[in-house]
Amino acid sequence: MTSTGKPVVSSENPAAPADYRLLLPEGWFRILLEPDRRDRSVDALVERQFHGIDNAPHLKEELRADLRRRAAKAHRSGGIELYLSLQEVGPFTVPASLLVSLAPLRHAEPLPAESLARAFAEDAGEAGAGEAPEITVEELAAGTAVRVRRLSRQPGENGPDGGPDGDHVSVSVEYHLPVPGTTAFLLLTFSTPLEPIADAMAGLFDAIAGSLTWRE
Repeated sequence: MTSTGKPVVSSENPAAPADYRLLLPEGWFRILLEPDRRDRSVDALVERQFHGIDNAPHLKEELRADLRRRAAKAHRSGGIELYLSLQEVGPFTVPASLLVSLAPLRHAEPLPAESLARAFAEDAGEAGAGEAPEITVEELAAGTAVRVRRLSRQPGENGPDGGPDGDHVSVSVEYHLPVPGTTAFLLLTFSTPLEPIADAMAGLFDAIAGSLTWRE
């Protein structure tokens, strides 16, 4: 699947790209986050998921409402587009997502990736508690990026016996990529709750990030 983004930034600098291009595996669905296009994208995904199912209108509307809330929240935080994995392995759907966001920075000059990586490392050291994120500087086809891999633990809900069901661990991989000719960063945020196969999923995320190219 090839995805072309919307215009990244408005800039008079001819070095600034007009948009970007990503390659994703088959089975990923794109939700456009602009308010005038969001509902159509969500509706298309819901209809796809419930194709041929006519006896679950309540579940269908629950999914529609949840996706609309999620898309609106992503847009408020600078999201450009959201991808959801619908890939199937046997009877199971592989849960994963990618949020593409634009992060303008208040700097007169572009911030080097190495400086951003140091700032992330300092923030992680000050936070102290929990597992430290893995922070590296990577060379991609689209430029030098900061990669941040995190494990996030969330308390589990009560199990069938009323007792705690254990913590849930999600894995996220972020790529912070400077947008040429600007002081902004394009942020790719991948996440999955499949902690047991975290390395395999991170490898997939790395391949998607490595496919990003800028378009004039």
